[in-house]
Amino acid sequence: MHGSFAEHRNGDYRAIALQSSVPVGSELYQYSDDPRDMSNSTSYKEAIDQYLYVVKEIARVTMPGRLSVVHCTDLKRGQLYQHDFPGDVIRVHEEAGMRYFCRVVIWKDPWEFARRTRMKTLMHKTLVEDAARSRIAPADHLVIFLKPGANKAPVTHKNGFTSYAGQRPIPADLMRLCENYKGDQRKNVMSHWIYRQYASPVWMDIRRGRLLPHRDCKEDPEERHVCPLQMDVIDRALAMWSNHGDTVLTPFMGVGSEVYGAVINGRRAIGMELKETYYRQAARNIAAAVQAVESGEMPIIATSSEEENSSDDADESGEWAMETTASE
Repeated sequence: MHGSFAEHRNGDYRAIALQSSVPVGSELYQYSDDPRDMSNSTSYKEAIDQYLYVVKEIARVTMPGRLSVVHCTDLKRGQLYQHDFPGDVIRVHEEAGMRYFCRVVIWKDPWEFARRTRMKTLMHKTLVEDAARSRIAPADHLVIFLKPGANKAPVTHKNGFTSYAGQRPIPADLMRLCENYKGDQRKNVMSHWIYRQYASPVWMDIRRGRLLPHRDCKEDPEERHVCPLQMDVIDRALAMWSNHGDTVLTPFMGVGSEVYGAVINGRRAIGMELKETYYRQAARNIAAAVQAVESGEMPIIATSSEEENSSDDADESGEWAMETTASE
């Protein structure tokens, strides 16, 4: 849907089984000059207040016993300090009636991050000159919330996990033993191996360049922040916490990554995006997903290099990137 989440909040969304979002607000990037755009908040506090409104609506339409997944990171507070944005995301959801369930930390290479962002506090020369100004690279966080109540449609995996989203290959001996395994799941060692990676508190092998097409949606060649969420993150969240046929909601669709992932993985999805160029790119990406499903030929998303994605973060004189756009 083209438009803001607030404009479409009254739709018939009563069966939202999984909500996935990347919240936007002050001290992130300004995506547009539209007054409906949450990134145009005048302060961090105002952005959090606006986000609470969104989360209350998300909580209202999410099925009892089901989950909301939020991708976020710490944010800059001036040149040196930080906002604990994941902590504020938790506070806002608790206030809206959702309950903090668990969290995943997504690893970043600090050297790559420093090189791409030119962040002085992450440079080795800062360590040499004054380590009191030498910071730790900001990890991405996947924060998961549970809506209280009985889950009338349990998320089941009767045949375990059959594929893995990540850089690390499934061990060949496990593939030989358990590919297409449908027996006693206590003996499905391949699914157990995949689950151990997914249930890890730190995801070390997310392919940061496995992204949907997004560069053509820049309105200006100098526009820096067009950063869709990595498909590995989306595929893992869908595999862990949703069933085939479930409906996924994303209030900040961006270029359609979560909708695309939902369709490819046999789910339905509802997404909203305010920015026209992002919406048009999302429509192209989602149409490609529908065509792939109808043809039975699942697409392979190419993994671009870190170098090719080097424009996706700001330098330290600007804002830290969330490494994602508002995506489903």
